[in-house]
Amino acid sequence: MTPRHILITGATGGLGMALVREAVARGHTVTATGRSVHGQPALENAGARFVRCDLEDGRSDIPALLEGCDSVIHAAALSASWGPRHDFVSANLTVTMSLIEAARQSGVSRFVFVSSPSIHACFEDRVGITEDDPPASQPLNYYAETKLQAERHVLASSTPMMRCCAIRPRALVGEGDRVILPKLAQLARRRKMPLPGGGQALIELTDLRDAAWAICEAEQRAETIGGHAINISGGQPIKVRDLATRLAAALGARPKLVDLPLPLAKAIAHAAETIAHLARSESEPVLTRYTFATLAYSQTFDLSGANRLLGYSPRHDATDTLLQQACAKASPQDDES
Repeated sequence: MTPRHILITGATGGLGMALVREAVARGHTVTATGRSVHGQPALENAGARFVRCDLEDGRSDIPALLEGCDSVIHAAALSASWGPRHDFVSANLTVTMSLIEAARQSGVSRFVFVSSPSIHACFEDRVGITEDDPPASQPLNYYAETKLQAERHVLASSTPMMRCCAIRPRALVGEGDRVILPKLAQLARRRKMPLPGGGQALIELTDLRDAAWAICEAEQRAETIGGHAINISGGQPIKVRDLATRLAAALGARPKLVDLPLPLAKAIAHAAETIAHLARSESEPVLTRYTFATLAYSQTFDLSGANRLLGYSPRHDATDTLLQQACAKASPQDDES
C-alpha cells in the first residue's frame, strides 16, 4: 500500500473519527477538518493534523486545505431529518460541488463521497437492495434529496485524472454516534413506545468501524471503482420490535410497546409535517414521513457488490455495538410520558 495524504471532512463526527483512525492505521497522512474544535484533541491524538474550516463559508481557503493532498474523503454533511431545504442544499450539494472542483484544480486523484441509503427510503418494503436498484421515485426529506443530487454529481465527475466513487453506509452506530442511539434511546425511555405495523419491519445497523474500513478501502481501490456507488451495512437485519425490546432492556427501561396500524401512523406523519411546515417550525415533528418509513417498512441490502468491489464483509455485530454503547451511557432518568 502506498501511503497518501488524505483530507477527511466532517472529521469531528463519529464517522469522521473512525475514518481518521482507519486511515492512520493504514499508514496515511491525514488532514482532518470540521467546523468546530470539538474533538480536535482526540483527532490529533489519533495522528491527524486538524484544521478548523467551515466548508459552507465562502471565505474559507479550500485550496490551502487541499494543498499536498492526494485524496479526499468527504464525510461532512447536514444529516438531519428536518430543516429548511436551503440549509440542506448548501451543506450537502453546494459544498460537495465546490469541493469536487477545488480538488480537481488541486490535482487530487481520488475522491470518495459518503452518500446515504436514505435515497431508497419509501413506503414499501425493499429487501436485498443492490447497487443497480433505483432510488425512491420521491425522496422523503431534503437530506435524501440533496444526498442523491450530490452523489450523482460526484459519480459524473469521475475521470481518469480524478477517480470519484460513493459509499452509502446504513444507520451508523458506535463510539461518537450522536444520531441513532440518542433517537432510539429517547423512544425507549417513554412509557409507551408506538410501533408502526407492530415493529415487524427489518432494519440493518452498521458499526462505524465497518463503515470506516469500507470507505478507506474505496479510497484504496478508487482507480478500479471510479464511477460506482456501493451500499454498506452490518448485514444482520433485525426486526424493529426486537431492537426496541433489547435496547429498552439495556437502558433499564420498560416501555409498553403499542402496535400502531400503518394507515394511522402514516396519517399522523403527514399531519405532523403539514402542521410543522405551516407553523414554520424548526423543531422536528414527533413523527416525520421519513421516520415512519424507516420504522414501518423493511430496508435491507445485498452486500455482494460491496464484497466484489471492496472485499467487504462486516466484522462487527452492529446490534451488539449499539447495546454496548447504550449500557455505557445508561443512567437513571425519569420516564417521559
